[in-house]
Amino acid sequence: MRIIRDIREMQAASRAARIQGSPIGFVPTMGALHPGHLSLVHRARTLSSLVVVSIFVNPLQFGPAEDFNQYPRTLEADCAKLEAEDVDIVFAPSVQQMYPAEATTVVHVEGLSDKLDGRSRPGHFRGVSTVVAKLFHIVQPDYAVFGQKDAAQVAVLRRMVRDLNMDVELVIAPIMREADGLALSSRNVYLTAEQRRQALVLRRALLHIASCADSGETAADKLRAAALTVLASEPAARLDYLEIVHPDTLEAVADLAQGALVAVAASFGSTRLIDNLLLPQR
Repeated sequence: MRIIRDIREMQAASRAARIQGSPIGFVPTMGALHPGHLSLVHRARTLSSLVVVSIFVNPLQFGPAEDFNQYPRTLEADCAKLEAEDVDIVFAPSVQQMYPAEATTVVHVEGLSDKLDGRSRPGHFRGVSTVVAKLFHIVQPDYAVFGQKDAAQVAVLRRMVRDLNMDVELVIAPIMREADGLALSSRNVYLTAEQRRQALVLRRALLHIASCADSGETAADKLRAAALTVLASEPAARLDYLEIVHPDTLEAVADLAQGALVAVAASFGSTRLIDNLLLPQR
């Protein structure tokens, strides 16, 4: 496995792969890898002969009061996991490489970047779209694999790729969960044992909505009210949002006629977690 830290070296490796006709599969990450990340790597391998994983903790997507400095950085352990998965290249640039001092250009997806996480984390999706656009430009992947857990991010990046005519196919892999249902996240390591137990209320709320929908309820306001009742049963959960929206536009929907995304975010102690569920059209 090759570890590349220099942008020009990564670009040269991508050019060489394209000349050889090798499809490139790409998995962008911020490191602190868990089995959810590795499932994305597995998906990339099914599509590509060359798999690239980036590890870069992106300062642009963290707000002033967020956990950029505390975010886990475990490059050596991450590389060992990726080598065991037969990853071809790990691209691990520095902040200075990605954002030279004189850089001023950003990518902002108007109309989507201020919804869900973007509403409560101003500037977050501008940071995400900027770094992903740069990474796509550097790596030049044929396929880029992301997880469904970051559903709002998926909507933002789909729009960016469409609007900017980027020659890359986004592949969305399902959410990976612990045995008890908690969605895998690098931030789960911050939770105490008690907070981790409390966090299971997110999954219970989503499953309750699914159960109500399966029983015939299609009105979004009634489904949301049912889920809020479940969330209220866990006083430690500080709810950020629970919304039922169109998965591409992130606009609120009135019913499940065209299907919907149920997205939730809440904090347990100082740790903010997200989860979601896609509901089919009824």
